[in-house]
Amino acid sequence: MTMVSAVEAPAKVNLYLHVTGKRADGYHLLDSLVVFVGMGDTVAVEPAPEFSLSVDGPTAAALMVDVGDDNIVLRAARLLAGHAGVTAGARITLTKRLPVAAGIGGGSADAAATLRALVRLWGLSISESDLRAVGLRLGADVPVCLRGRPTAMAGVGERLEAAPALPPAWLVLVNPRRPLSTPQVFKARSGDFSAPAPLTEPPADARALAVALAARRNDLTPAAIALEPMVADVLATIAAQPDCLLVRMSGSGATCFGLFGDRPAAETAAAAVSASQPGWWVAAAPLLD
Repeated sequence: MTMVSAVEAPAKVNLYLHVTGKRADGYHLLDSLVVFVGMGDTVAVEPAPEFSLSVDGPTAAALMVDVGDDNIVLRAARLLAGHAGVTAGARITLTKRLPVAAGIGGGSADAAATLRALVRLWGLSISESDLRAVGLRLGADVPVCLRGRPTAMAGVGERLEAAPALPPAWLVLVNPRRPLSTPQVFKARSGDFSAPAPLTEPPADARALAVALAARRNDLTPAAIALEPMVADVLATIAAQPDCLLVRMSGSGATCFGLFGDRPAAETAAAAVSASQPGWWVAAAPLLD
């Protein structure tokens, strides 16, 4: 019987994102509250003499141009094998449900899930800090995706601390199916840097969370809108939905989200956005604790 190890790769959402500085090497310093939601991709691995990657799922077509050796999933597999001295390969299947280049950590989440799945498949003994160090070599968001729970993220993504407990809440994620390049968005950012503003107290409920987040922002939003004006349309469409407590862009875009207090309100809003914009990608999902 073939052993298969499957790991979920939930969407990553930046509830706020402050750009606090820039290092001499060009990397930006961040302050962000990162959460994960109850929907995403799935990575399955099984034993094989060499590495291979196949992609299926509803948004697989958008990734088909990027399934060569440079795909982050294959890079994660090879990097872990080299780190752990593993000479075997693996047959990797990525079920893609998240949009590509969308600001919700799809590639980073997939890489993190690949690392977790291969650690299990190969029976590796590797510390969390070592695994995060491997992940950081793949991208700034991979370490936080390895944590997979609400996290205060700082530095270039390497400084991670547990966030205060967050209340039950739902997000409606909306992407206009327009990819945005993270490096280009950062390059287009202008203006002063922001001060860090980590949450220090646990919000009592979703409305209190929205109030706390309203005092913060996503510093990349103006740059994203300049590169892709449809981001502004997405924000306005979500904000117009009843019971929406907060609307914001995630990461470097173009995915935006609305914060809702419960499932019925979120699913009603998601259905309304889908009906008004049938070409957009829309999903309602709970915050994961």
